[in-house]
Amino acid sequence: MRKEKKAESNSFENKTDEQLVALTLKNADVYGFLVQRYEEKLLRYIMRISRSTKEDGEDILQDVFLSAYKNLNDFDQDLKFSSWIYRITHNKVISHFRKVTARPKTTTYEGDSNLLNILASDEDLARELERKYTVVEVKDILDKLDERYREVLVLKFLEEKDYKEISDILEKPMGTVATLISRAKQQFKEKTKDGSSKGKGRFGRFG
Repeated sequence: MRKEKKAESNSFENKTDEQLVALTLKNADVYGFLVQRYEEKLLRYIMRISRSTKEDGEDILQDVFLSAYKNLNDFDQDLKFSSWIYRITHNKVISHFRKVTARPKTTTYEGDSNLLNILASDEDLARELERKYTVVEVKDILDKLDERYREVLVLKFLEEKDYKEISDILEKPMGTVATLISRAKQQFKEKTKDGSSKGKGRFGRFG
């Protein structure tokens, strides 16, 4: 019996997201494999863009999976499933924080220890990171960006989404996405300069 269950599990794990969606519509139990595949990724994404507590993040995540399940019949086959569920997550984060009177205190997502190397892989941003900021300081800069700019940087560099995927997630034309990323980089640069010009401020020692 255990061998049969293991073989069944391996079979589902080797299927594409879209195949699992089709199977879920016939057997609701299959949905658990999609949840297992995306729960860690989506919680990380929620924490990165919402600045929420882990408890709030987990509540949002639960809402995401419930909403996605209820709307599987309406899944747009022209989209990647990953883009579709990231879009739902994006919308749930926005909806959640419209319901609260104030954002929770900024929290640090502990899974971004490689943040400096990831951002430094981009030529434009690498020049701004030559001052050897710490991971915590870079997170502080990102946290000060306008929300729309922070999210496109998260999607592009941390979630490693291409322009088409970001376009699908945010429901914006790719030209607009390119503009947002360009402006996000510019605002990032401005924030690093603000920090380095404070003398004895947080980034003053790098000036």
